[in-house]
Amino acid sequence: MINKEYADFSWEQTAALLAIDSPTGFTDAAAQWVKASFESLGFPASITTKGGVLADLGGKDDADALLLEAHTDTLGGMVREIKGTGCLKLTNLGGMDANNAEAENVRVHTRGGRVIEGTCQLHDPSIHVNGSYRDTKRTWDAMEIVLDEDVKTAEDARNLGIEVGDIVCFDPRTRRTASGYLKSRFLDDKLSVGILLGFAKYLRDTGITPARRVYAHVTVYEEVGHGGAASVPRGVTEAISVDMGCVGDGLQCTERQVSICAKDSGGPYSYAVVGGLIEAAKKTGADYAVDVYPHYGSDVEATLSAGHDIRHGLIGAGVFASHGYERSHIDGVYNTLKLLTGYLGVAE
Repeated sequence: MINKEYADFSWEQTAALLAIDSPTGFTDAAAQWVKASFESLGFPASITTKGGVLADLGGKDDADALLLEAHTDTLGGMVREIKGTGCLKLTNLGGMDANNAEAENVRVHTRGGRVIEGTCQLHDPSIHVNGSYRDTKRTWDAMEIVLDEDVKTAEDARNLGIEVGDIVCFDPRTRRTASGYLKSRFLDDKLSVGILLGFAKYLRDTGITPARRVYAHVTVYEEVGHGGAASVPRGVTEAISVDMGCVGDGLQCTERQVSICAKDSGGPYSYAVVGGLIEAAKKTGADYAVDVYPHYGSDVEATLSAGHDIRHGLIGAGVFASHGYERSHIDGVYNTLKLLTGYLGVAE
């Protein structure tokens, strides 16, 4: 059975990737890091035309190949207006919500290469000044980026190199607790990229060749719905999204488990694939839950929508507070790795 040290390795890779800003549309640095990471483990990888990473993890049967999909693009913002005060108004990238962006530190990446720090705040954020503070609805129209520079006018901001269309990245605040909890923004889905790298390391270290050819596609547009729509290698008959497992009211999964999704907002996943994943979890002793996600879509659904004739599934380590300050656990990572090794028949 796969050793828990591969879960620790997965988290180390995740933490390194979380330190690289990569909201949707600004993913080149993260993609290059992912490509180099697969290559350092001995697996060929390439950057797709769209900007994602496609890695070949080996296998014997090219005609019944499996595609594992995860994504390295995250939520974030883009400058849509430079206000007369020199503060910035944002449009969100992906599902970034103004309700949980307030008081977060940000980095503004200019096209000239400068990185300028700031904070996302409610306009007029002092409780001692703004009598409507508690009653103001948090929307992107009500929020602004306050730059940590001496700016008083729009011209001052532009003199720093800032312009409409610049990318605004939120601080992930990554940490691991002594009790094994993993906390950060953007565990969705950089935690799964780390898991795929941990799985790749396991294949490298054991020298096991899967019976089926296995590819990993790390996409860069999942948060806007079309990440998995392209770059499906010839011979792929099945794709599994390795994304976050949902934790919340009405669901069974916890952060310490691997979630197997039976249905999300796009409809049911392949009954045969879900059944196979359940049997693999039982075989390897992976602690798992089967759930229905009410407000969720995945890369593999984009793959299907693009016209690919494949079976599909969705798994992931349980993640609490999705699209906010997220939390998982090292046990959830380990259980996901056990499920992957069992499903592909490579568990020793």
